[in-house]
Amino acid sequence: MNQELKKAADQIIKAALNAVDPYQLIREQVIRKGDTLVVSEKEHIELSQFDRIFLCGAGKGAAPITRAMEELLSDRLDGGDIIVKYDHLAELQKINLHEAAHPVPDENGLRSTEILLTNLDNLTERDCVFVLLTGGGSALLESLPDEIKLDDLQKLSSVLLQCSATIHEINCIRKHISLIKGGQLAKKIYPARCVTLALSDVIGDDLSVIASGPTSPDPTTFDDALAILEKYNVTDKIPTVILNHLKRGSEGKIPDTPKREDQVFKKVTNIVIGNNRLALNKAKETAESLGFKTIILTSMLEGEAREIARVVASIISEVQVTGTPIKKPACILLGGEPTVKIQGTGKGGRNQELALAVALSNINEPYVCVSVGSDGTDGPTDAAGAIVDHTTLSRAESAGLNAQEYLKNNDSYNFFAPLGDLIITGPTGTNVMDVIFALVP
Repeated sequence: MNQELKKAADQIIKAALNAVDPYQLIREQVIRKGDTLVVSEKEHIELSQFDRIFLCGAGKGAAPITRAMEELLSDRLDGGDIIVKYDHLAELQKINLHEAAHPVPDENGLRSTEILLTNLDNLTERDCVFVLLTGGGSALLESLPDEIKLDDLQKLSSVLLQCSATIHEINCIRKHISLIKGGQLAKKIYPARCVTLALSDVIGDDLSVIASGPTSPDPTTFDDALAILEKYNVTDKIPTVILNHLKRGSEGKIPDTPKREDQVFKKVTNIVIGNNRLALNKAKETAESLGFKTIILTSMLEGEAREIARVVASIISEVQVTGTPIKKPACILLGGEPTVKIQGTGKGGRNQELALAVALSNINEPYVCVSVGSDGTDGPTDAAGAIVDHTTLSRAESAGLNAQEYLKNNDSYNFFAPLGDLIITGPTGTNVMDVIFALVP
């Protein structure tokens, strides 16, 4: 692999991740002036009007956000609870930190959510709750109806994660079997003031989708949830108790999630403090400082990883041959959240699979392509993603690795590991979907 290009790629990755560090985002965007908290230069919150102030929330990046908010509000805080993925920790002073599983929920997540909700009992109009959300919150923050058990939720999660459903679709279903998602946490907090600060890990920064929108009006219905199951032909694969719950909701026997006109949202403010575009902009700035002509094609990329890889490969070839849409030396940037339909038994993730599919496009002229998850975790692996170039296939062949077979078996991790081309960052403390880019010298 071209070491100069690899070094440039490493710098771009680092810059993109640093740009969306949750702690720094809070310190930059939330300013305290005496008893006034100014958020994103537009929302002014007068702390003196509240008797009690609490923090709560969930997500892979929730711990650093909480640490920053603790520093700002330490003299006024009355407590709170934050739920994070195992090992995604920070040192907190007044807020209880709970660990739970992601992406498939576990007992710790349910137990921690119950504690969080209990500690929000008996709120009044003189209270204020800051809700801190990042990607991963959907799995970590959960309260279920009595008839739905953890095992049912885990089976549902596994089915949804394997069928290539989008995060919007997955979260629609999650919201309709939950007692906290889809605006229901806002209902719990009412009549207290609710201010949500969210780090977006979804296409278009839709607040009703980030962590399944616990403090946002839910535009989706029980009918929508059932239609998604039918779309992916998984109705008979999910637990019967969940299907029956959704059907009862569709028949009007269970109240739907709160909608925009609900009075609870008059006391709610939802603000996005960081997103994929922010990471891409910093990556662009860094690439340009390294001498690359740079273009951001989209921050809203979605679709099957292998199909996206074909498009990325074709753009790389177009730049090499015609200098379109940008002339060499070029950096082409994309962001979003691809999906993978799991058909094999291997180990990998959407970023590693996308990178491997790009390598299989047989581009012979020099290039480097990177696909990396901003949270530092790609699928059930310790890698954030992978890096490939025009020598990947020849190096693999020399190592006795058949790239096509590894892709067919969804085994990208074990393809890249012996080549030394995995990108391993460890937990980054943030989550704004994926950053994908190609360097063409």
